[in-house]
Amino acid sequence: MADLLRAEKVARSYGGVYALKGVNFALRAGEVHALMGENGAGKSTLIKILAGSVKPDRGSILVDEKPVSINTPLDSQRFGLGIIYQELDFFPNLTVGENIVIRNLHFPQSSFVNYRRIDSFCRPFLDQVGFNGDSRGLVGALPIGQLQLVALARALSMNARMILMDEPTSALAADGVRRLLSLICALRDRGISIVYVSHKMEEVFAVCDRATVLRDGETIGTRQVQNTTTAELIRMMVGRDVENRQQTESSRAGDVLLSVNALTTGKLKNVSFDLHQGEVLGVAGLVGSGRSALGAALFGLDPVKSGDIRLRGNSIKPRSPASAIAQGIGLVPEDRKLQGLMMQMSVLENSTISTIGRMCRFGFISRNHENEMAEPLFRQLKLKSASPLSQVSTLSGGNQQKALLARWLLIDPDVLFLDDPARGIDIVAKQDIYRIIARLAEAGKGLILVSSELPELLNCCHRIIVLNQGRVSLTVDSSEASQELIMAAAISAQAGGEQQ
Repeated sequence: MADLLRAEKVARSYGGVYALKGVNFALRAGEVHALMGENGAGKSTLIKILAGSVKPDRGSILVDEKPVSINTPLDSQRFGLGIIYQELDFFPNLTVGENIVIRNLHFPQSSFVNYRRIDSFCRPFLDQVGFNGDSRGLVGALPIGQLQLVALARALSMNARMILMDEPTSALAADGVRRLLSLICALRDRGISIVYVSHKMEEVFAVCDRATVLRDGETIGTRQVQNTTTAELIRMMVGRDVENRQQTESSRAGDVLLSVNALTTGKLKNVSFDLHQGEVLGVAGLVGSGRSALGAALFGLDPVKSGDIRLRGNSIKPRSPASAIAQGIGLVPEDRKLQGLMMQMSVLENSTISTIGRMCRFGFISRNHENEMAEPLFRQLKLKSASPLSQVSTLSGGNQQKALLARWLLIDPDVLFLDDPARGIDIVAKQDIYRIIARLAEAGKGLILVSSELPELLNCCHRIIVLNQGRVSLTVDSSEASQELIMAAAISAQAGGEQQ
């Protein structure tokens, strides 16, 4: 079968460091092809080259077996390529329709905005992907699942024969993932080819026909998905076997560390639970169920209307992040780029910024002392960076998350709320983070772990609470829990009080 798209010996370097070292990749018509590898393996760089946003240093790209030059995103569009980035690239203050037609070669441009003409153009593509909202609604008001549908509709409106998807489910809950995977299968049945970048093995085996693995900027190999295994793909990705950590039994003999009673905010309703010393407490629920709102309340970001929070038996009132930290509570936010890291600052600065007072001498920052405090943590976390002074924006997603974790290890809170800390990172970085979570629990810390991936909660947590419409609908030991039980509690029409 002839290749629809092919990259041959594509290379790209940044400041003398190679992101790609002669990568080969081929996409056939009507297939879903997984592009896999650790963070930093070169997947996103290859996607950006195919999308025309980055130019290769050398190598060839062929479309329909003919060499082409893709120098800009418009060139990519002309050759039938559409891209959906992990960080969706929309104008939040413009409408759905306006976001679809901007720089769209298939929509005749005009000096005047004609919403009726825009809606007429967009509606068939929005209908194809199951988006029932108004094309005149603002994109900034849409939840992430709806944004994914709009991004797909935009790609289809550009007459894309090939759609490049970079971690499309990283921010979706389980129901949103199922809908998107079904849509991908429907697009494949219509003959549209998809490059699917993902770390999630279950998704790869559910929808992909072939998988190509990159490692350290090189192509390791391509496999038929039905003829390979998770273990083989992981070996190709990392060059060795990776032990999948399973949660060991724990009696939770520690005293109650954090007690939350009838906590009510604008999004939470009478939430109650206890967290013991040395315990990892999981929090499950659909998007909008109150998972992140719980962290915001404990960290002083959302005002508490009523209820009681006690740490080590003492009533606390975290009215701001500074007061929460002072009282022993920390938060690793869901969006590390917008809510956690200062992307233009260095890895070292991002890690030490909240403890900078410890590193001052006579009013000046002691860089030697700063390095002495941070470097052991970087080694413990296996954080990979060209230099501690490199901008954190140059790191892979997994290493950015480790830089954020280093900050909290330096602060050393009693309770750490982790909001989807393994989202969008590769399997090896995930295992590193799981080990850090286990190590903190063994040291007597209390961990609250939010995750959209139910197997992650079942493997890492001692107990799990499920939130539904801002209420606790289930509290269960992980040894007695199942994905079916958790999902039933998460999607029930009304959380009618806590189940035991």
